Formats: sequence, structure tokens, C-alpha cells
Amino acid sequence: MKLFAHHGIAVAAVALAALGLGGCTRVRTHQGYVIDADLVNAVQPGVDNRESVTSTLGHPTFTGQFGSGNTEWYYLSRDSRNLAFNRPNPKEQTTIRVRFDQNGTVQSIDRTGIEQVASISPSGKKTPTLGREHSFFQDLFGNIGTVGAAGMGGPGGGNPNQ
Repeated sequence: MKLFAHHGIAVAAVALAALGLGGCTRVRTHQGYVIDADLVNAVQPGVDNRESVTSTLGHPTFTGQFGSGNTEWYYLSRDSRNLAFNRPNPKEQTTIRVRFDQNGTVQSIDRTGIEQVASISPSGKKTPTLGREHSFFQDLFGNIGTVGAAGMGGPGGGNPNQ
């Protein structure tokens, strides 16, 4: 009987260790566009247009938001690694930017890599704001008494200039 008791403890210890090590599993992820170098190299400045780029590379990950019109398309690909539930750490990133002229013809194709990844550190756990800071209870009970007050809208609080 003692043999089975020691065996049960050993099995429990192995199971507990397996659960603990499960949190140390290295996770690899891929996000975004899957780059095919032959297809990217097939797009030629001065020859291709928006339609041919879409048929060759597909729809872009996102388009440029500044400037006049839809003149820049971006194809983004990122490979990340992290341990279990930690924040992903980018290991490789490629951004392909396709620029179009006003007629929709490809003007240039640029590639950038991991050097464009910026790591930012937020300032604390709260967003800094200007003005008065309210406590939890002031936020919760701050509107009591203001409903219906003059100039505040609601019953009895119409516009005093009418």
C-alpha cells in the first residue's frame, strides 16, 4: 500500500511540474501579410497601376492617411515571439510601401524592416489630463443635485434665455 501512496505523490508532482512549465512555453506568431518576394519583385514602377498591384499582391494591410487621395499602400508582415502570456516581442518585421502618382501608376516601392518598430512607455497607469482630478465617489455622485438645475437641461432646467 505504501508503494501506491508514493507512486500517487510522484504522479501529482509530475503533473504539477507539467502545469508550471506550460506557462514557460515559447509562442511564435505571424501577423499581417505573407510576403512572396517573387510577387513583390513583379510589381514595376511606371508600369503597374492600382488594379494590377491589387491582382498581384492583394489588398493592402492599410493605406496612407495623409496627403492627397489614396497615394500610398502598405503591406505589413510581423513575426513575434514571447513566453506564454507575456507581451509579444517582434523579431522580424517587413513593411512594403507602394507609392502611386496622381494617375494611379506605381511611382516607387520601398521596404523597411524591424528598425522601424518603436517601443513606447506610457506614463503610468492613467492618462494625464488637464483640470481637476475627481475621486471615485465624486465621479459616482457628482451629478446629484445638478439634474434640473437652471441651464443644465432636463425638467425645470430649460434655457434661461427663452
